Amino acid sequence: MKKYISIIALSGLVLSSCSDFLDVQSEGNPTTNAYFTNDQQAIDAIDGLYAPIHQETGFGRELFWEQGAACDIVWGRTRGYNTLATFAYTGDESPISDTFNMFYQNMSRSNWIIKQLLNKKKTTQLTDVETRSLGEAYFMRGMAHFWIAYRYGTDEQGVPFVRYEDFEGDYDNSIPPQLASVTDNYQAIIDDMDQAISYLPKFEEYSDDDKGRAHQAAAVAYKAKVYAYWATWDEGKWNDVIAMVNELENTYGRDLAPTFAEIFSSDFADFWNAEYIWSIPSTGGSTGGGVEFPGIVLENKGWGIYNGWGQLKPSYDIYEEMAKDGAGNDRLVRSILEYNQEFEFFGEKRRFFSVSDLEAGFQINKYMDPFKHKDATNEGYVNTNGDWPTARINFPLIRFAEMLLFRAEAYLMTGKPELAKADLNRIRVRSNLQPLEGTPTMKDLYHERRCELAFEYTDHLFDLKRWHRSSNAEIKELAAKELNAHPRVRIYEDRSNPESTFTIGDYEDYKEKKTYEDYMMVFPYPSNQITKSNGKLKQNKGY
Repeated sequence: MKKYISIIALSGLVLSSCSDFLDVQSEGNPTTNAYFTNDQQAIDAIDGLYAPIHQETGFGRELFWEQGAACDIVWGRTRGYNTLATFAYTGDESPISDTFNMFYQNMSRSNWIIKQLLNKKKTTQLTDVETRSLGEAYFMRGMAHFWIAYRYGTDEQGVPFVRYEDFEGDYDNSIPPQLASVTDNYQAIIDDMDQAISYLPKFEEYSDDDKGRAHQAAAVAYKAKVYAYWATWDEGKWNDVIAMVNELENTYGRDLAPTFAEIFSSDFADFWNAEYIWSIPSTGGSTGGGVEFPGIVLENKGWGIYNGWGQLKPSYDIYEEMAKDGAGNDRLVRSILEYNQEFEFFGEKRRFFSVSDLEAGFQINKYMDPFKHKDATNEGYVNTNGDWPTARINFPLIRFAEMLLFRAEAYLMTGKPELAKADLNRIRVRSNLQPLEGTPTMKDLYHERRCELAFEYTDHLFDLKRWHRSSNAEIKELAAKELNAHPRVRIYEDRSNPESTFTIGDYEDYKEKKTYEDYMMVFPYPSNQITKSNGKLKQNKGY
């Protein structure tokens, strides 16, 4: 998996019967008798697991529409599913139903690969590539399962899951059982990550061509994240969070990158710093691959220079939160472009303004480094195809700063505020912010997690949802306040003038927002999945 991540899809001869995970109709067994006869087939099968999550349905864009229900981003362009931002979920909105299908398809494909490689392992020794591939399949099954579990499962009702390897002979294509509790799902995910660790190499053991694949530390990080979400229902799991982050630091040598900017650098030499844990390495040029998120958040039509899409803009609310650390601080400037802020775009120094679609007054700046280069497309920094605007960046899914924030939260929830303070201050000092003084509280954790991880796939909305169920009154109140607020934006008198005056007002789209209730913590299942399951899939309460 080279730095530019040009990933192929899994061969069409494989997994034709696994395309709909919850379909009641059995479609027979896939035609796979000749598969896994050599290393390249194992590589192709695993690359077919990575490919879908890189596309629009996955981390390219669709998962991020959900964040409109919090107050850190606005959509920038009117969409046809405002229910995602107003807590009037139906489950049938194309973004959430499409990602539901994608993750379940990935679980099915991972299931099949695991089953085939375990069967082969019973009769012959797996090659190094096949052993690694088995670890990757466990990792990808656990990762896909996690994204479904926390977004659809509660302590009273888990999500459907089955392991093909638990069946004698071939999997019978029956509908996976809906587990009794999401905590059962979490345990299954932990089990998969443990299996992944037993088969995967360490990141440092990969050649340059394979960097970007799953590795042991990435599986440990997912365990930390699973335990943090599990702590919603069992606060004893905070101790497991601490143990996992300690392991990342002490066994795997993870640490913060020297500067905040290095994480989002377009220089290949910065891709694999100590903060890296799990990412989608991306690039541009004529063979660009990865995720298109950097182009999606770019100004629509890129001021006539490049085909940005003008979507997912910062709100005034997140700007205001970041500015509490001082106007013009490193983290704010590197995360958000505001009017009259200087930046480089295709070799030209410009002052930011925005005339595209619905007014926001800001643009995400975290992923703009590739666009600064004079000949960014031909030099391979930005995709020559503006309809698939990938850019050279090691797009983070999990980085060590998030792990420190989870450990700090765990320390606060277990009565160790001084240890939490040390972790929070490591993050603040890295961005040249003043260290916290006195005893930190969950309000400090809320601020640091919100600001440090803004506009990343760390799911700020679900942070709010799980905090809304917290036993800590302070974080519960902060979560309720944001969940029930409507995002604000800057409204400029002359949108084409970087020095224009502005007022602050409500974002003009999706204004009618329902009062948040705890049942909204999870999404409703898509109605077609309920129908296909012939009654075996129970809808979530409240929907």
